[in-house]
Amino acid sequence: MKPTARAQILLVVEDSDDDFFATARAFKKAGLANPVQRCTNGEQALDYLYCRGEYADMEKSPKPGLVLLDLNLPGTDGREVLRILKLDPVLRKIPVIVLTTSSADQDIQRCYDDGANSYVQKPVDLQGFVLAMTRLKEYWFEVAILPKGEGTQP
Repeated sequence: MKPTARAQILLVVEDSDDDFFATARAFKKAGLANPVQRCTNGEQALDYLYCRGEYADMEKSPKPGLVLLDLNLPGTDGREVLRILKLDPVLRKIPVIVLTTSSADQDIQRCYDDGANSYVQKPVDLQGFVLAMTRLKEYWFEVAILPKGEGTQP
């Protein structure tokens, strides 16, 4: 499987090992061959996106073409990461898909108000998860044209 040209790196911000491995399995079954970078909390995600600390080398930590963001993270939660990302003139161009267990109307509304590009509730079974990730991959990596940002691969 060849990585898509439009978005080389997929950043998954997910603290749960089970949910991350389910996401990775689902993407593999969906045929997504792009590299996946994982951050397990909000601070780590912001360090990655701002090339700070262990992610200071942009060659090793290129800007992602797409971010999958869980809301319920330890420390700086996904809501705050989204808000910070979408206030930044460079980073706000990166599409952010909120992938969470929450179906609360206030979470959905707030995420869209803060600039989320999509909001997806995590399916509870593997078959549903694979179907959701297949659709996500088809839309975001095969249909949508993603912006080329500073530090991203063409």
